[in-house]
Amino acid sequence: MPIDKFVKLKSTCVPLPIENVDTDQIIPARFLKATTREGFGDNLFADWRYDKSGKPRKDFVLNDPKYSGKVLVAGQNFGSGSSREHAAWALAGYGFKAVVSSFFADIFKNNSLNNGLLPVQVSKEFLETLFNAIEKDPATKVEIDLENQKITILPDRPSESFDINPYKKKCLLNGFDDIDYLLNISDQIEAWEKEHA
Repeated sequence: MPIDKFVKLKSTCVPLPIENVDTDQIIPARFLKATTREGFGDNLFADWRYDKSGKPRKDFVLNDPKYSGKVLVAGQNFGSGSSREHAAWALAGYGFKAVVSSFFADIFKNNSLNNGLLPVQVSKEFLETLFNAIEKDPATKVEIDLENQKITILPDRPSESFDINPYKKKCLLNGFDDIDYLLNISDQIEAWEKEHA
């Protein structure tokens, strides 16, 4: 699946103010049999999203028409637990382009970056400000500027900088996975091999 370029995103948000959401809650283990990325978005947060008969639970945020957007705003320690890459596949497959939290599990963070999903780690204070803004107005938007590594809550414009691995930033800005990146610098690789032959 090709990775879309991520330069700047302006979107409404889906709030999930729950801490310690692990990868089994993001995509339950029974859905891991598939080996391609397609279809995982349908089962994102399946045990919270649907009841035992498969009907959508009205009280879960993904089923609330008030909330939509390409940004998931999550509580602290998002993506803990097992290292399944399927969690990033499910979030991206649902349509999320970024997840905002005050802390991410390292493996989840790397899996997300490898699959074109941007984890934006902010302070607890900024996260609380964002949750409050969304609660007050579900149409609240954020602007995520990857090039300048800044997230801004609109329209009042409180903002905060975030960190990202420089290599992964370059890949996201260009829509590269690791193979695309190597192909993009193949001239440099060939030149180095000739020089060091």
